[in-house]
Amino acid sequence: MNLCKSFLSVAASSLSVLMVSTLVHAAEPEVDYQKQLPAAPEGQITFEPPQERDIPDNQYGDMVRKGRDLFVNTQQLRGKNVFNGQNCVNCHLDAGRIASSAPMWAAFGMYPAYRGKNDKVNTLSERLQGCFTYSMNGIPPEAGDETVVAMETYFHWLSTGAPINQALPGRGYTKLEKPEGGYDREHGAKLYTEQCAVCHGDDGRGQEVAGQVVFPPLWGDGAYNWGAGMHRVNTAAGFIKANMPLGKPDSLSNQDAWDLAAFVNSHERPQDPRRRNQDSLDSTANTFHNHDGFYGKEVEGKRLGDHDNYGENPGVASK
Repeated sequence: MNLCKSFLSVAASSLSVLMVSTLVHAAEPEVDYQKQLPAAPEGQITFEPPQERDIPDNQYGDMVRKGRDLFVNTQQLRGKNVFNGQNCVNCHLDAGRIASSAPMWAAFGMYPAYRGKNDKVNTLSERLQGCFTYSMNGIPPEAGDETVVAMETYFHWLSTGAPINQALPGRGYTKLEKPEGGYDREHGAKLYTEQCAVCHGDDGRGQEVAGQVVFPPLWGDGAYNWGAGMHRVNTAAGFIKANMPLGKPDSLSNQDAWDLAAFVNSHERPQDPRRRNQDSLDSTANTFHNHDGFYGKEVEGKRLGDHDNYGENPGVASK
């Protein structure tokens, strides 16, 4: 009997401690231990990538040159890894050298890093593969493939002298606060005709010369798909503000940049490849599109993304 009472007393005491501990932990604020990529700090752009004339004349230099060639003319992988009309240089201007155009010299030292987009720590190789999946509406090369190695080698060379694990001014795209009144697609359409159509075409399908893409498509089958980062209105607005029209950076107001981004990204484009693994448009939108974009939204009587058109891509969704 005494043994039984002793056991019950110990059990009750342990339960009491467990309940108190649970209550204490429940009262503590939830801590997010994920290390996200930090925003680019404000300030003068001080880092300068090396000049192409300084690429060494050895095997490393050969791989740097190959990576640069693939970066500038990614269309040479059309039908293998690329299934639209994009080149890496379309979003990362001057072969990945221009600040506030997601330059590669500012990206290389920031990986591995956690990304909320796929809720895991990504290596630089995985980040590059994601660009093929979404921006190129493609099938990514395998890790270790010469394409990936060459591009990473080019990024490594561009970042010569840059600090590791430190966000540099000019990293990523310019961050623009959303206008208090929101954005105006109709005004964006007017601006597009005045400022953008001369390069990207009235129909947004870009321009080719002798079969080579010189100005990329902005919507339609040749554009980045519904999973690409550039389909987010805020991302496109930051890119437009700092870089467009070509040769006239920062010539548009913040409002103009948001309006243009809204107009461009409220057009149809290839389906988000993750849709292949989802039950419906609603589940895809709810799972992957909780941001400032038009996927799943109704525009001019049509719900965007309500189709099974994956463009030219015959592949399956990335994990």
